[in-house]
Amino acid sequence: MKQSEKVGIVMSCIGNVIWFIFGGLFGWIGWMVAGILWSITIIGLPIGLQCFKIATMSLAPFGKEVVYEHTNTSFLLNILWIILSGFWLAVGHLISAVILCITIIGIPFAGQSLKLAQVSFMPFGARIERVR
Repeated sequence: MKQSEKVGIVMSCIGNVIWFIFGGLFGWIGWMVAGILWSITIIGLPIGLQCFKIATMSLAPFGKEVVYEHTNTSFLLNILWIILSGFWLAVGHLISAVILCITIIGIPFAGQSLKLAQVSFMPFGARIERVR
């Protein structure tokens, strides 16, 4: 492992710890509540499972990226998702991003919040990958 990779891993870890303390927990709770509510019905179970996947990213977003693979099914599920749940999660992440942009130190965290806001609008067809 190269020295630059080690530094990147350490910086991601530090960023995730600070993120967790200053707001990541609230985003995680929002995604978990949405996942639990969707999982109550059998029809909503695939949507709930996607919420749980994104909740893990919401808890520690540094060092992760979202890759999209669009299909017709994911398009229809995203439309249903935006109407029923995604809008409010996206608004929460956008408000968080605006608050975090107040200070210079908060700008990288605002970027992570904006990444989560984008996923809030289009979670289906999204795959979370670790940045190398």
